[in-house]
Amino acid sequence: MHTPPIFFKDNESEWEYAAEGITRKFIGYNPQLMLVKVKFEKGAIGALHDHFHTQGSYVASGKFKITINGESNILEAGDGFFVLPNTEHGAECLEPGVLIDVFNPIREDFLEDEK
Repeated sequence: MHTPPIFFKDNESEWEYAAEGITRKFIGYNPQLMLVKVKFEKGAIGALHDHFHTQGSYVASGKFKITINGESNILEAGDGFFVLPNTEHGAECLEPGVLIDVFNPIREDFLEDEK
């Protein structure tokens, strides 16, 4: 079982490739919960997808067009969204920014990408 560090220091963590124009850092995780910082360049697309995880996301900076289950909304810093399991969702970055994503349970597929 992974034991996350008690504290996360942004300047001590490396960005990793997630998709074209998108990088991420793991803030912390254990089997029940994963917290991820995701940076988007303007125009980057988080393609429509679904997964069995519950997801909550907070817009830390930037501007995004978020689509969930066919409904779109423009979100800016301070806004957020919630995605139920197996619900199609995606993001288009309108102004460079950062999302903080929380998943339950952890996204084991993200960890496979690290290997």
